[in-house]
Amino acid sequence: MLFYDFEVFVEDWLVVITDSNNQSETIFHNDEQGLIKYYNVHKKDIWIGYNTRHYDQYILKAIICGFSPQEINHWIINKREPGWKFFKDFWKITLLNFDIMTNKFRSLKQLEGFMGHDIRESSVDFTIDRVLTPDEIEDVIKYCRHDVHETMHIFSVNIEEFQSQLELLKMFNLPIRNVSKTKAQLSAVILEAKQPKVERTDEFDFTFPPTLQLNKYAEVIDFYKENKDYKKVLELEVAGVPHLLAWGGLHGARNNYIGTGYFLNIDVASYYPALMIEYGYLSRNVKNPDKFREIRDTRLNYKAAKDKRQAPLKIVINGTYGASKDKYNALYDPLQANNICIAGMTLMLDLIENLEPHCEVIQSNTDGVLVKIKHPDDYGLIDDICYEWEQRTRMELEFDEYVKVIQKDVNNYIVVDAEGNYKAAGGWVKKLSPLDNDLPIVNEAVVNWFVHGIDPEDTIFGCKELIKFQKIVKVSNKYDYARYGTRRIDGKVFRLFASVDPNDKELRKVKDGVANKIAYAPELSFIINDDVNDMAVPTKLDYWWYWDLAIERINAFIGEEK
Repeated sequence: MLFYDFEVFVEDWLVVITDSNNQSETIFHNDEQGLIKYYNVHKKDIWIGYNTRHYDQYILKAIICGFSPQEINHWIINKREPGWKFFKDFWKITLLNFDIMTNKFRSLKQLEGFMGHDIRESSVDFTIDRVLTPDEIEDVIKYCRHDVHETMHIFSVNIEEFQSQLELLKMFNLPIRNVSKTKAQLSAVILEAKQPKVERTDEFDFTFPPTLQLNKYAEVIDFYKENKDYKKVLELEVAGVPHLLAWGGLHGARNNYIGTGYFLNIDVASYYPALMIEYGYLSRNVKNPDKFREIRDTRLNYKAAKDKRQAPLKIVINGTYGASKDKYNALYDPLQANNICIAGMTLMLDLIENLEPHCEVIQSNTDGVLVKIKHPDDYGLIDDICYEWEQRTRMELEFDEYVKVIQKDVNNYIVVDAEGNYKAAGGWVKKLSPLDNDLPIVNEAVVNWFVHGIDPEDTIFGCKELIKFQKIVKVSNKYDYARYGTRRIDGKVFRLFASVDPNDKELRKVKDGVANKIAYAPELSFIINDDVNDMAVPTKLDYWWYWDLAIERINAFIGEEK
């Protein structure tokens, strides 16, 4: 495996490549022939990077095909065109490229920041219109090397992504070249999907599942029959809860709800795949629909046996719906995508309609409903209603029991079981990972208050880990630059900490001379872009700023203004 990263300037380019087998490093600077020779030796190796699917692989392919890196760089960065459109024969270049980027909205530097690592950037401006000096080249190499090492670290954190990809190739006896494909593309290959030669025009000729029984909320059927606009939304009160129904699903919740008692979360197991199988809603481009059922059944058997091979099969099963909405994917079939979505919403509404007289609906979404049962003895009645729905619709329901629900809205909530274990959803309360570690102390304080009754002041003032107070800020390309106080500063990604020092400033992002505030950025902050993992908490850290934010979010859950 080779980890690589390109940097392209007006008159210079370079690439740093690290071979994971022997930890050797190779650097090419303005040396096209040297790189091509290296590629020819290593074309059977797997090349790994961050955002290489959209950028770096095309720099390499352009060099191999005789183009200058600056030409393809301008095409991708300045003209914002996809790399594959630059030259029709790029596909002929063998390159086993694996891209570790899983979220296109997050840069490598942001992930480095979340991990507490050094996010300082090269001081060399990419727009310098001359040959770089030796000192500038050394600076860029240092920056590029750092990014390659960080890529290796992120790869190890998310190693399951790579292992699942390889496992799928082994399971289905696919050529190694498929390691470069996205999950959706790989699903299409495994299912042997091919788009029809003549484009279909039946996108809105959808049908409702024959097992559907809607009475009280039958107006939903009319809404979809009459609506061919993906932007339209139906607002409807369902079981006393405001709901939104659109082409992407339904959702509704009792806002600012906090309650204790006996709660049941009722989810449909593998809902969309089950709809594809039971109602024939799988993409019509699939050569053998029975293969999809076999994959689903094999995955369920693996899951029951706690066999790790279930994970890669889940990728195929769950990726098929999204792929059916992608016109560039072989699974593209918008009619079937609409069938799946509408069936999922209306059948869930069917279940809620039957449950409504016997329990209180707390929230619902496309594949599940959370209800409060009036008395534990009513469980049998709820179970009977669910069983009838399962038998009629051929879907399978899964149940989780909770004793407490704290819910701001449909996207932000905490549920607690009888043992004190909790699940949380939403940016304010979710359990953060090393790759989305933003203001973790605030999340911790909010959850500790609602779940464990711990005063936010105790959580925040008792913390001695500086990384837990970090706010990672990215100044996107929509803005011209970042400004700290009155001073323009270089860089796109910054690590901020709230400060009590009046000499510290506020970071803002500037567009056309206007300095715009950054969400959740302190008015007084100090910036530390070095590695902070073992750094002591400085005396000027403003603990009260984090306390204020935690209280603000707690009040937002409760429904009170600060």
